[in-house]
Amino acid sequence: MQQGPLMPKATAVWLVENTSLSFDQIADFCKLHPLEVKGIADGEVAAGIKGLDPVSTGQLTREEIERVQSNPDQRLKMATPKVKLPEMKRTRKGPRYTPVSRRHDRPNAILWLLRNHPELKDAQIMRLVGTTKTTIQQVRERTHWNSASLTPMDPVTLGLCSQIDLDFEVQRSAKDRPAQGAEGPTLLAPEVSLLPEPEPETAGFRDFDPSSREREEPAIDVNSVFAKLKGLKRTGDEDEDDA
Repeated sequence: MQQGPLMPKATAVWLVENTSLSFDQIADFCKLHPLEVKGIADGEVAAGIKGLDPVSTGQLTREEIERVQSNPDQRLKMATPKVKLPEMKRTRKGPRYTPVSRRHDRPNAILWLLRNHPELKDAQIMRLVGTTKTTIQQVRERTHWNSASLTPMDPVTLGLCSQIDLDFEVQRSAKDRPAQGAEGPTLLAPEVSLLPEPEPETAGFRDFDPSSREREEPAIDVNSVFAKLKGLKRTGDEDEDDA
């Protein structure tokens, strides 16, 4: 993939002022949006930026500019550098470097991480904020010299780390966390979870059948009942006469 010029906006200003290249050609070479190049031409963008000649810096040749100017479908290609610089490999060891202007915010960021992401290890906090284990311990135990004035603040908002780095460390902690035991909640199989819930059972009425009550009780004979009542009444009258 072709890299853009060293100072893309300054180069775009020079190309707009000194060539007849289209906005798309300049935007493609400087890795800008065509509307941004149009804003440079209208004076709305990059106001006060002095144009940088890419020919004098060895990034373009006159022949390349003339070739592309004659054909709107062509695109500029960077000139081959005369001096080849060795590729710098970034190796980061130890805590992250924190600018001097942001170092007083590190305890606030540590406090925020301890409250919002207690799963993070001290080594991860050291990588994110660029602090020491002693400072983390002091903030955790509230023995820091400025504990009374500390306020939890997001390290991403403070500019101490990026959101990508924070999400990476949080995801790493989630992977290292042991899996939940068998006594914890488990997911049911779909065929089990979709079954209808059983109706509640009431003690004493589970096997009650209203028709069985009618079968168990014998039919009442009205004549026999009246006969018994008359016999009882006759007996009572005889007892009164004896008295």
